[in-house]
Amino acid sequence: MSLSRRQSLATLGAGAAGVAIAGPAAALQAPPQSDAAKLLDSVADNLLALSPEGATALGIDTGARAAMRGRLGDRSAAGMTAVADTLKADLARVRALKTDGLDHATRTSLAVVDSAYSVALDGFAQPYGDVAVGGWRNTPYVVIQNVGAYLDVPKFLDSDHPVKTSADAEAYLSRLNDFPGVLDGETDRLKSAAGQGLIAPGFLIDKAVKQMEATLADAKAGGSMVESLARRTGEEKIAGDWRARAAKIVQGPVTAALDRQLAELRAQRPKATMDAGMWARPHGDAFYAWALRASTTTRMTPEEVHAMGLDQLAELHGRMAPILQKLGYTKGSVGARMIELAKDPRFKFPEGDAGRAEIVAYIQTWLGKIRAQLPRAFRTLVKGNVEVKRLPLAEEPGAPAAYGGAGSIDGSTPGRMWLNLRTTDLHSKYSLPDLAMHEAIPGHVWQGEYANKMPLIRTMLAFNAYSEGWALYAEQLADELGLYDDFEVGRLGYLQSLAFRACRLVVDTGIHAKRWTREQGVDFFVHQNGSNPLEVASEVDRYCSWVGQACGYKVGHSEIVRQRGRAQAALGAKYDLRDFDDIVVKGGNVPLDVLAQNVDEYIAGAKG
Repeated sequence: MSLSRRQSLATLGAGAAGVAIAGPAAALQAPPQSDAAKLLDSVADNLLALSPEGATALGIDTGARAAMRGRLGDRSAAGMTAVADTLKADLARVRALKTDGLDHATRTSLAVVDSAYSVALDGFAQPYGDVAVGGWRNTPYVVIQNVGAYLDVPKFLDSDHPVKTSADAEAYLSRLNDFPGVLDGETDRLKSAAGQGLIAPGFLIDKAVKQMEATLADAKAGGSMVESLARRTGEEKIAGDWRARAAKIVQGPVTAALDRQLAELRAQRPKATMDAGMWARPHGDAFYAWALRASTTTRMTPEEVHAMGLDQLAELHGRMAPILQKLGYTKGSVGARMIELAKDPRFKFPEGDAGRAEIVAYIQTWLGKIRAQLPRAFRTLVKGNVEVKRLPLAEEPGAPAAYGGAGSIDGSTPGRMWLNLRTTDLHSKYSLPDLAMHEAIPGHVWQGEYANKMPLIRTMLAFNAYSEGWALYAEQLADELGLYDDFEVGRLGYLQSLAFRACRLVVDTGIHAKRWTREQGVDFFVHQNGSNPLEVASEVDRYCSWVGQACGYKVGHSEIVRQRGRAQAALGAKYDLRDFDDIVVKGGNVPLDVLAQNVDEYIAGAKG
């Protein structure tokens, strides 16, 4: 999957600093800007002020923004109100701007802000939940197995917060000092939601409690948050008593705040049911309708999404069956045959650290293969700066098999493909190539590097249907460029990946609108698509918390493919894959209606 997750910054909208910051440093020496450009910069700065972590992740917490490196976003109820107030004011400014005479790119940027902000404001109007402004992690639950500062902040500090100077180390400590307040802000919102009758499913709380216990035990011992600062200040030879200072914060206020949050989750557990979907929660149908709209950037109903998933699954299985036949798997449904294929020792990795190292090396080999082919698919190439990393151990139990996203704007922090390696059985030799194309190149990391070249607000705002639709389209490009011509089982892995996303349409709507149980969701994946039960158990749990997010993938992919077919039909001999792909990826992350407008512009220009 765009977690971190991805170019979409999960922390945007998670809190508000409540202060204004100076405009981009580059603007001080740039030529005079248009009113539209000034407005877009101002909107970006206002949104960035709500997410100091986002500034660090993008590598722009320098100069006039240097103070942001020492802060965390406010996740309290007051923080949420500040975000909503900022969005409302800036949306009014965008809508008041006259667009006559503006170029296509600027009009697109204004349309993107309008869409992202109006959808987010509808999310803030819901009685509970976290709203990702221009992001993918919308959830009714403030803290759960894959949501919450107890997971986000330690990983962020270790992976994104730079420690190159004494000032960086002081900023790290400042953020540690903010951490207890961030946790307590979430805990208060947890209590408030419970007071409205919103309790997460018991099986999700059980996972979250186990993970938070691990985070708490680590903090009590000093652990990773202390070690990260001590290690990196040592490597950079930065004088100071960094270990002791960090340990005092982590083993004191941070541990106490984690204790309070864990106590609240434990207090909610006896009140929890095992009902998986939003249908069982107060205001659940309305929240799901909004979450589905936010995820797909369409007005599709749960029934329409469900039917789309079933239709596409049947079509994809029709393509998979002949390949399975060639490989000698001739009996049973496609799902049953894929289950048998998964047991084939030829395609498994050894267990343990040796197998983990082999997986990483295998991914690097396939990334090398796709790099060689990309000039055939794009006229404009980016670097594809990517690092393959294992997820932190505390996150692995509740995380998907992998996720990825671009690095900082200046390239100093690489994009990352995060791998869940709690067991090597999560991965196979026929599925990993496709996964690398999705998460890294030419998927999330690749697309994010184009976004990093756009106006700041466009780098910050992302749409799940486009992000994930692009990543699936990236998988399709790898097949079309011939990567699996001499490795047909890899093509089977790619088709199973698409079928997996079609299953998501069925299962997500099944759980939240059709009253499916968690077990029904897992069984559908396993029996219909032959998916790995270890992987899909965490997947289904994710759908229960990131409500509607799973539906963006296939809806977005289908629309990109539909737009490509439209361009081919309209242009005939003038159509060129490289031009189409450039238009889609250089047009930036957009809602699907704006994508169609960008393709209209391309068709008109190519026709001359």
